[in-house]
Amino acid sequence: MFTTMALTLYDTAHGISLRLITTQDAQTYLELIELTRIPYQAVEPVRENDFYTLEAQTRRIEDRMRAADEGTGYQFGIFAIKDDLLIGQVSLNNVVLGVANYADMGYFIHPDYQGGGRMTAAVKLAVAYGFRALKLNRVQAAVLPSNQGSKRVLEKNGFQPEGIARKYLKINGIYQDHQIYAVLAEDLHDESQR
Repeated sequence: MFTTMALTLYDTAHGISLRLITTQDAQTYLELIELTRIPYQAVEPVRENDFYTLEAQTRRIEDRMRAADEGTGYQFGIFAIKDDLLIGQVSLNNVVLGVANYADMGYFIHPDYQGGGRMTAAVKLAVAYGFRALKLNRVQAAVLPSNQGSKRVLEKNGFQPEGIARKYLKINGIYQDHQIYAVLAEDLHDESQR
């Protein structure tokens, strides 16, 4: 039994909301990842065909719901407010509290919804949740150096490049270098004081 919190974050200016993905979203989430499979092939791990099944995605969502209950990860769906359509995802993963007090961020949006600031707004909402609700000190993300759009999303949200992690993740079948970006709670606090 999951006790995942009912929480919705809104950015009405960009027409999006974020809420934790639940098993009730499994079919629409499966449809979303099937639609983005080819467009994002160059920036995603190679997945077996059984990954793209309702059963596999339901189990994956259950794992993410369990992580939210345990406070170790949060998988937010990005929804278009006007029709409650699931158009993407932003997640805070590998949440480590205590001395480290950070999370890894990942995100994607359906290609038809790129542009217009929706992904930037979703990242901003998730970062604010991490700093305000979870009291994190740091949120970090790893991006392929060639992924200019993703780097812009991070930079618009105050993330700063910190260096290259060599052969960090196996993407599209090969280990590839990633640019590490991070934002600190104090970075955004300092920015709001200006």
